[in-house]
Amino acid sequence: MNSFINITELLTALNREKQLLAEMFGKRKSIAYKYSDAIALVDYDENRLDYLIKMEVIRESDGLLEIDDQYLKFFEQILSVNEEINSSLIDDNLKVIKENINYFLNENVASRKHIYLKRIKRTFRNIGKTTYRSVIDLRRNVENTFKNEPNYKNKQLKLKNLDEKSKLIKSLIDQTLSLTDKEERTFYNRALDSELKQIVTDLKLLLRECSHNLIEIQAQIIDYLNQIDLQGKFLEQLRKVKYLKDHFTLEAETDIKQILNQKNQVIFEKRVGEPLNLSLEELQNNESAFETIKRVAERFKDRQQQQPVVAEKIADEFLEDNLEEELIIDFEEIRNHFVAGGQDLFNFILNYDFLMEVDFEKRVTIFCQMASQYELDFEIEDDYAVENHIEYAMIYPK
Repeated sequence: MNSFINITELLTALNREKQLLAEMFGKRKSIAYKYSDAIALVDYDENRLDYLIKMEVIRESDGLLEIDDQYLKFFEQILSVNEEINSSLIDDNLKVIKENINYFLNENVASRKHIYLKRIKRTFRNIGKTTYRSVIDLRRNVENTFKNEPNYKNKQLKLKNLDEKSKLIKSLIDQTLSLTDKEERTFYNRALDSELKQIVTDLKLLLRECSHNLIEIQAQIIDYLNQIDLQGKFLEQLRKVKYLKDHFTLEAETDIKQILNQKNQVIFEKRVGEPLNLSLEELQNNESAFETIKRVAERFKDRQQQQPVVAEKIADEFLEDNLEEELIIDFEEIRNHFVAGGQDLFNFILNYDFLMEVDFEKRVTIFCQMASQYELDFEIEDDYAVENHIEYAMIYPK
């Protein structure tokens, strides 16, 4: 198995072939990417493409290419578009914390204790991010399964499996909260670290928010399963009725006639036409009927036919194409590009290409909206800078 020598070589390779990797990642679900299409994105240099295959960044099979699974999962996780809910990550992180707490308590050298404490803090942050993303992925998968899965049995089975995963995530959340509240009190008393205290406080708030969302998701799953069960029973009965009808035994083996006779819905009644023809004998002998006919005839005799009003010719100016451009901001796409880069948020938005002219005030507004909407995904520092008499905080991706 070939591997990169260092991080610099890896980043250089990914950056050089970013156009190809971005195209393959965007079309990972829609098409099977051909070798002939990929070679055009590397300037028809087969050595560059063979290098990616050799380093197992992409894989080739029968002239078709795909991004290697470890890189694909990395891209999906970083960009928050992964569909698989990996609750084992939370469980593994809990084990890592408990192990490092024991190492911390047994260690007497201050420098080594600091290393263990640093690992614990980093792992606590990872638990918060992983749990939050798992809940988001769970909600999205529940919606997609109910709306898009065509197979009735698979839809029901997938929703039940998602319900089990929601219970597992809830159990892991409870274990994490217990670890921060009731367990390992000796460690917290010895650590006395202000940053750890703030991390644990933020983690508790985030996990409680995730717990509330899980309650809503579990209620939604139950509702969806009830709907599927109700639809399934109706379809099962309908298939039985159709089977009996196709074999011409519906009336003989069921009481459908008696049931329909008891129904009084208008939908089962035939439409009856009721003519309004007047009796000729009545018209001849009834003087009042004759007078009525004469009055009606008088009204019709004086009536003039209405000529349709012809509209005027449409002016040429109304037929001209008038295009109006409107700026539509895709905050999710901007966030993904920002997380992939290394700039601070203000300068990133200041230089971002919106494909149309965006003035400085509008970019400042977008900066404020991004900072507010994705506060949990960004690292907001205490440093400030000034641009065009506007003071802004330095914000970086986490």
